[in-house]
Amino acid sequence: MINFEFAKKEMIEIQLKRRGILDNRVLSAFESIPRHLFVPEGRIENSYDDSALPIGFEQTISQPYIVALMTQLLRPLENDIILEIGTGSGYQAAILSKLCKFVVSLERKSELVSFARDNISKLEIKNVQIYVGDGTLGWKSNSPYDGIIVTAGAKEIPSALISQLKPGGKMIIPLEHKGYHKLTVVKKEENSFVKEEIIDCIFVPLIGRG
Repeated sequence: MINFEFAKKEMIEIQLKRRGILDNRVLSAFESIPRHLFVPEGRIENSYDDSALPIGFEQTISQPYIVALMTQLLRPLENDIILEIGTGSGYQAAILSKLCKFVVSLERKSELVSFARDNISKLEIKNVQIYVGDGTLGWKSNSPYDGIIVTAGAKEIPSALISQLKPGGKMIIPLEHKGYHKLTVVKKEENSFVKEEIIDCIFVPLIGRG
């Protein structure tokens, strides 16, 4: 029998804190969300491993460190409204739910939307709304957003996402670079944006019309 609570604490200490995830709000969010609820039953013993895991439909739940790093880079505040592109099983949205006012999450695979909604519901999280949609086009209804997290690798920054981001807001997005991705922070200014590359990474591709 796996001791999930021990595995989670070990994940936080070894995979997160030792790699520079030191934001107490982020660490508290990871403490409160059981990652094993977001992993398919066949891989549940690997829930707290230092790796991405398949969740079906050619998608993955990201490595815990990458989820934590993207969240720490975004620095969501209590009253922020955040857009997530690529819900997957809902783990990133659940983490964000503990840090901001409201999360809108888009996923193009309807089967994963059902899985993610069930996972969010089990934890009685009320401030996450998940939709089937083309993430490259964003979600206008709740825009502009204080922050955007994109959990799939893009060839370029979708213009719709830039337009739906508040001036002063941040987008965290993996951008294609020589066969892999660069995790990139995009800061929107009044009439432009600036990019800062953080680390190399590999994500499933961002697919859509935008």
